[in-house]
Amino acid sequence: MATSATTLSSLSFFSSSLFLSSPSAKLSTSLSFSFKPSSNPSLSISSQLSTLPILSFTGEKIGETYLDLKSAPPETARAVVHRAIITDLQNKRRGTASTLTRGEVRGGGKKPYPQKKTGRARRGSTRTPLRPGGGVIFGPKPRDWSVKINKKEKRLAISTALSSAAENTIVVEDFGDKFEKPKTKEFIEALKRWGLDPKQKSMFLMMEVPETVNKSSRNIGTLRMLTPRTLNLFDILNCDNLVLTPDTVDYLNGRYGEDYEGDTEDDNEEYEEEEEQSGEDENGDAAQ
Repeated sequence: MATSATTLSSLSFFSSSLFLSSPSAKLSTSLSFSFKPSSNPSLSISSQLSTLPILSFTGEKIGETYLDLKSAPPETARAVVHRAIITDLQNKRRGTASTLTRGEVRGGGKKPYPQKKTGRARRGSTRTPLRPGGGVIFGPKPRDWSVKINKKEKRLAISTALSSAAENTIVVEDFGDKFEKPKTKEFIEALKRWGLDPKQKSMFLMMEVPETVNKSSRNIGTLRMLTPRTLNLFDILNCDNLVLTPDTVDYLNGRYGEDYEGDTEDDNEEYEEEEEQSGEDENGDAAQ
């Protein structure tokens, strides 16, 4: 039977400049997406260099790094990101909703009463859709909702979203060994030292998530802890703050940067794993 549909009302990118009719329009939101106009309008892909602060575990600024990612120009950024997010959400639908027609409902083989001389409307079955217990007219049937998107287009959408979120992005030194044992209270204190509000949505992108960090953060409902294998466009657009580590900055510059050479066999395998992992993570929240 049909399951509940995924709620999209909390998705913050609907109020971002990516999805405004005019690129110059501004909204007073916690996460603003902005793009630098391209000097050459003929280029379809540009590169944006963003400087990010590096914070220590105690919250002190210890340096700076850069994030140099490919991004679509403002004229096409909205369409690219919109197509990618719709593709992701639609591919998560299991399509298992099913109903029975009047021919599939059990029973109803006997004519309920004679055709004539009763004064009632003629009826040939008790399983007609007009009566309780009957079939369903034009009800849903199992179907495949999946749609395809080019790998380069999806990668461009992710890099564009990451570039636009650079204003609300910080880099924190590797803190995997800072937690001796799982403690949610200590993790919340660390968030406050980094200038993050625990009530706002934050996404952490780490190469590997230690067990102590995972257990310390999993009770915080507004926090998402991701790795490159589970990185997805929905969580990037849905978060108010993005937290990276120096290793993930190097990974993003290599994977989504201007110097990326192209797909290899390893990249193809990683792309397939990301698609499978994305479907498994949202399997319980799938909409029919």
